[in-house]
Amino acid sequence: MTDDKPIDLADAASFAFWTPVTIRYCDQDDLGHVNNCSYPEFLEVGRVAFLGGLLDAEVHPGIDFILARIAIDFVKEAHFPGVMQIGARVLRLGTKSMTTGYGVFLDGSCRATAECVNIYFRKDTRETIEIPSDIRTQLEADPMQRARATGASGGKMNR
Repeated sequence: MTDDKPIDLADAASFAFWTPVTIRYCDQDDLGHVNNCSYPEFLEVGRVAFLGGLLDAEVHPGIDFILARIAIDFVKEAHFPGVMQIGARVLRLGTKSMTTGYGVFLDGSCRATAECVNIYFRKDTRETIEIPSDIRTQLEADPMQRARATGASGGKMNR
């Protein structure tokens, strides 16, 4: 996050944190491929898994974050059946927001990329707040969250 080198979200090597998401039969459309409307759901599962472990209710009471923006680029068709692998990482940290990047892979091939902006806020007042300093420190030190990449795929993309 400190250098200006662009991060290629279509490259699996850009990620350490992976979340598997099973493609459902109902994710298909009349063209026989996974419909573009299913990708935000796949990304939500990956985003929640990635961001969900950051806030500890005892350490950060009353604090949450909300999705403010999502942008998806479709790269290649995907078909049922299969398991999408959602790679997640931090791209940028603002004062009150963070931008996360995602790669959606099937059989080792990138099918879509996405960027999401989440804003930290207080649940009781609904006011935005600065990113808590302990979370900022953790994300700056490990934007790929290698230390937390232990999910079902063991931090590696299953192909």
